[in-house]
Amino acid sequence: MDITQFPGNENADKKQKGQSHPGRKGTCHLLGGIGSTASATHHEKQGRTQAGENGYESNDYEGCHGQDYLVNARLKFVLITLATVVAVGVTANLGLWQLSRATEKQARQAALDAQSAKSPLNAAAVRTATDPMALLHQRARLRGSWVPASLVFLENRPMDGRVGFLVIMPFVLEGGSGALVVQRGWVPRGFEDRTLLPRIETPAGVVEIEGRMALSPSDLYALGGPTGGTIRQNLDLPQFRAETGLPLMPITLQQTGANTEGLVRDWPVVNLGVEKNYGYAVQWFGLAALFTVLYLWFQIVRRFIDRPKDPTPDV
Repeated sequence: MDITQFPGNENADKKQKGQSHPGRKGTCHLLGGIGSTASATHHEKQGRTQAGENGYESNDYEGCHGQDYLVNARLKFVLITLATVVAVGVTANLGLWQLSRATEKQARQAALDAQSAKSPLNAAAVRTATDPMALLHQRARLRGSWVPASLVFLENRPMDGRVGFLVIMPFVLEGGSGALVVQRGWVPRGFEDRTLLPRIETPAGVVEIEGRMALSPSDLYALGGPTGGTIRQNLDLPQFRAETGLPLMPITLQQTGANTEGLVRDWPVVNLGVEKNYGYAVQWFGLAALFTVLYLWFQIVRRFIDRPKDPTPDV
């Protein structure tokens, strides 16, 4: 009598077979096929052996697929980590860039405010300036005379939601040959006929005007080259200088004061929009924080919460 055929020893042998080859995971399906063939040809004699082989096959199958799952989980974790690092880095850098832009604009706004705080310029200071563009945003109180014959209306210049014209007129400075373009104000356009222009009251002789030194009116999109005439889309200073024959300076004056002479002078306040940059920076930093929180929750905290608990040992 062979004692290895007893049920108790058979179970021990079954356990030994199930644990003796933990590293043979590459032959999972081959061993399953061999077990099935042996079962078909030796049904009665090797029934118990087949049961042991089935147990061995099950263990190896679980080991193979368990290892594949572990590799895939680790690869997924690494890819998610890299994507999160890139997303946080990009959004954080964009936030820092917006802050740097805000700092630059603050410096420019401070310089602009300092220019506006200076004492008003007179005609002599404007006429003798070596660099007229250095006078930008300064206040001015100038004496001189208008040139109404060179009046120009720039069309498609809205103000307060209304369509109208920007009134342009040269102004010859007192005490010399200097002259500059003055943006006198805004007038509405006729709805029935845009060519019906309002009459602009222009005092004769030497007058005194107040304003702020500014750039030439911004150009609007237009087909072709600069146009002439009383109504035009844009003002080309070199062309206008040639038309008038006046020594016009490369800087203009936005006239301020009461809205008289039928003109509206509600010029927009120069603001570089620093608040927008701070708002964009907050949004980018918020996205970076969101990516970080989502990563920590789903990849760290949830893994810790959902991990299998160690079984409590029997007492």
